[in-house]
Amino acid sequence: MRIVIAGGHGQIALRLERLLAGRGDEVAGIIRKAEQGDALREVGAEPVVLDLESASVEEVAARLRGADAVVFAAGAGPGSGVGRKETVDRGAAVLFADAAVEAGVRRFVVVSSMGADPEHRGDEVFDVYLRAKGEADAYVQGRDALDWTILRPGSLTDDPGTGLVRLEAHTGRGPVPRDDVAAALAELVDTPATTGLTLELIGGSTPVSVAVKSVAGN
Repeated sequence: MRIVIAGGHGQIALRLERLLAGRGDEVAGIIRKAEQGDALREVGAEPVVLDLESASVEEVAARLRGADAVVFAAGAGPGSGVGRKETVDRGAAVLFADAAVEAGVRRFVVVSSMGADPEHRGDEVFDVYLRAKGEADAYVQGRDALDWTILRPGSLTDDPGTGLVRLEAHTGRGPVPRDDVAAALAELVDTPATTGLTLELIGGSTPVSVAVKSVAGN
């Protein structure tokens, strides 16, 4: 498969790129800065320099044509203000979805956030973030031309992955290592039977591949 990942220099994305490249997929990661490229090459991914805050749908679509699947893993980051929650967490996700449709790429996996809700109230930065992620998710869910799956991890940690998770429509809150989020994404990309599902992910007792097969109905 050829898989293109938005936010290719992110902590989850780099882990995912390593997993996908390691299993033989052709992986490209969209990054904002050329100097981030070496980190992607080290994990076996092709760096694609493109700013999703300023690029057009056509520019992004040109980079997605020929892909079998795309993953939106971009985010403004914890140190960013309200404005970039709107331009990255919502705006870039909408742009990426439109570009995937334009490019004819159906398989579309989103890294969202537990608690994402377009109706979330509040004006603090985290409130705006949850509302922006919720609006982005709702937009993707409304695109009939996309075979989408939305993954909402719990509290992210840098603990070594265990390979054991809980993956359900509603898990309740809990921590999950970034390693295990990446492992779940790698399985989800390859499991189109999860199309139309919005899933929460936390640490648990079920092997990742078994958890994905279970929610896919296998």
